[in-house]
Amino acid sequence: MSRGAGHGAELLLAGDLARPARLTVADLLTWPQRRAAVSFECATSGVQHHRFTGPLLHDVLSAARPGFDPARRKDRLRFLIAVHGADGHHAVLSWAEIDPDFGNAAVLLATTIDDTPLDGAGPQLVLPQDRCGARHISGIDTIRVDGGYTPWN
Repeated sequence: MSRGAGHGAELLLAGDLARPARLTVADLLTWPQRRAAVSFECATSGVQHHRFTGPLLHDVLSAARPGFDPARRKDRLRFLIAVHGADGHHAVLSWAEIDPDFGNAAVLLATTIDDTPLDGAGPQLVLPQDRCGARHISGIDTIRVDGGYTPWN
């Protein structure tokens, strides 16, 4: 996994990871890129239509090696993913949402929007399946993976 080799805004991968990292949009281009045409309702400006390109969040976080117990298949279900943007917006997802064995949502860390590179602004969290754009986080500066959630403690 590259660690901030490119120029531009950096994204910190932190938390319960064997390989925490600092990544730029240029680093994210080393993963397979997916394309998504997305329409979502924005409370302030109505329906938005955009085209995004970027790697799957699952691929990037898997490379950082979350602290799952490999002997327990369902252990990953307790992991949460907190995404924070430089503008203060944030969203929380469960690992199960993005895991191919469970929700398999094609959540992107977008490197472009409408063919415009996001090098300077930083990547965007894109959830193509969401009708509302509230979980689309611009200028991501931190993604924290937390496996500490156990409701029975």
